[in-house]
Amino acid sequence: MNIHEYQGKEVFKEYGIPVNDQEIVSTPEAARAAAQRMGTTVVVKAQVLVGGRGKAGGVKLAKTPEEAEARAKEILALTIKGIPVEKVMITPASEILREYYMSITVNRNDKNLLLMMSKAGGVDIEDLAVNRPEEIIRFPIHPTDGIDDNGLTRCLTEVFETPSLVEQAKEVVEKLYKIFQEKDCSLVEINPYALCPNPNGGDENVLMALDAKVNFDDNAVFKHTEVEEMRNPEELSADETAAKAAGLSFVSMDGYIGCMVNGAGLAMATMDIIKLYGGDPANFLDVGGSSNPQKVVDALKIITGNPKVKAILINIFGGITRCDDIANGILEAMKQISIDLPMVIRLIGTNDEEGIAILKGAGLESFSALGDAVEKVVDAAKAASA
Repeated sequence: MNIHEYQGKEVFKEYGIPVNDQEIVSTPEAARAAAQRMGTTVVVKAQVLVGGRGKAGGVKLAKTPEEAEARAKEILALTIKGIPVEKVMITPASEILREYYMSITVNRNDKNLLLMMSKAGGVDIEDLAVNRPEEIIRFPIHPTDGIDDNGLTRCLTEVFETPSLVEQAKEVVEKLYKIFQEKDCSLVEINPYALCPNPNGGDENVLMALDAKVNFDDNAVFKHTEVEEMRNPEELSADETAAKAAGLSFVSMDGYIGCMVNGAGLAMATMDIIKLYGGDPANFLDVGGSSNPQKVVDALKIITGNPKVKAILINIFGGITRCDDIANGILEAMKQISIDLPMVIRLIGTNDEEGIAILKGAGLESFSALGDAVEKVVDAAKAASA
């Protein structure tokens, strides 16, 4: 689960990580009023759940309230990576002396958490990771033993160098780790983690979180009502929203072959095989875990509602999910909705003979070999697209 930058900053502020003031507005006039209240040069930032806002024109400086209104009008008219901008953040501009990068994420290979830091933060951090990975310092954190204090100090010194900045950064790492653990995150990130003049007028420069990215583990959100309340509707496509309501595991993709499969592993393998045969899957959809024909009806309603879909592949390897229930679900779906797309079905496993007989009685063919089914659905989809 992803949240907006402003929501991430609210989480950071709750845990004592230094952030600037902010106001969230949805009209140019409100942006002007917010800038007027702040009484300083402000940054107007699009709030969308995608990266690359700056390069897309979604982050602009405004020296006056009038300019903040104009910049907000421009940004609110944008669509960034397919997502329309519906709100912007107004926040005081900071004088940035240097940009750093800091994040904690999960290292699945080593089964621990990974703190990543760099002296080269900012908008090009993705390019840095590809072209100059040696500039990113990586420090493992054991998920139960916690942070190795001495090791952390050594790594922070490589990046922040002076004792004062090392101490500031160390406090923030400890707070990021606490957020990560207490809220079941999959990523907490500050970019830029900026060195700025002390906003209170002191001689010592301070490190500030000028951006915030916080992702949560979807499987743990049920434990955190305060996290669920931050969920944004635009995070999910219309298909994903409908699937969530129906209790289906579903992810939208950009292809043209709708997939209905039982079991996540089989679903992933099915998408791989579709690609192998020259096709392109339109979705990941897992109807496994039970033997309920209504799941099939709901799944086919979602798949057929996608205008990009040119053909449908149903691939069932029956275990807990019974093939006869899948077959009955397919027939029920055909009664409830008009399915004009080519539909290729593969049934094998628990009660497959019964399921195949049900389909045959309705004039539907079923395959036993997955390769044959995938080859046919790819050919059908390409023919429909021609």
